[in-house]
Amino acid sequence: MSRAVLPPEALDATDRAILNALQDGFPLVPRPYDAAGATLGISGDELLTRLAHLRRIGATTRFGPFFDAAEIGGAFCLCAMAVPADRFETVMTQVNAHPEVAHNYERSHALNMWFVLATDSPGAIDRTARAIEDETGLEVMLFPKLEEYFIGFRVRA
Repeated sequence: MSRAVLPPEALDATDRAILNALQDGFPLVPRPYDAAGATLGISGDELLTRLAHLRRIGATTRFGPFFDAAEIGGAFCLCAMAVPADRFETVMTQVNAHPEVAHNYERSHALNMWFVLATDSPGAIDRTARAIEDETGLEVMLFPKLEEYFIGFRVRA
C-alpha cells in the first residue's frame, strides 16, 4: 500500500463514485457486491477488482464494517506518537501489526503518527498502548473520546 498523495488522475469517475457511495451503507443481501455494483453501473466482480486496486494504490486503507466498540462493551481511543523520521516506516509497521489499530495516519507535526485503538474492553486500550511503547521505545499519548462526531469523506465526483 502506498502512503504517497495520489495525483488527481489516479481515480476515475467510477472510483470516485465508489468511494462516495460505499460510505453510506452496504447491502445486506446474499450477493452484496453485485447489488452495490449495480447501483454504480458495474458488476460485482468489477467492484471487487476496483476495491482491491483502491487499497493497493493507497486510496483506501481498508474496506469493511465499522463496529461501535463502546456500544458492545469495548473502547476506542485516539493515540499519537512522536516518531523520528528515520524510524517512521519501522514504527508504522510495528503499530499496524496490532489488530486493535483501526487506522493510522502520518501528520506534519511533532506528534507525527496518529492512530485509533479499538478494543474489546476499556482496559485493553492501556495494555495495547503499553505494548506498543515496549516494542517501539516511544511514548503513546492517549486522547480518549469526550464527544462523538462523524465526519464523512467525499471526493469530487
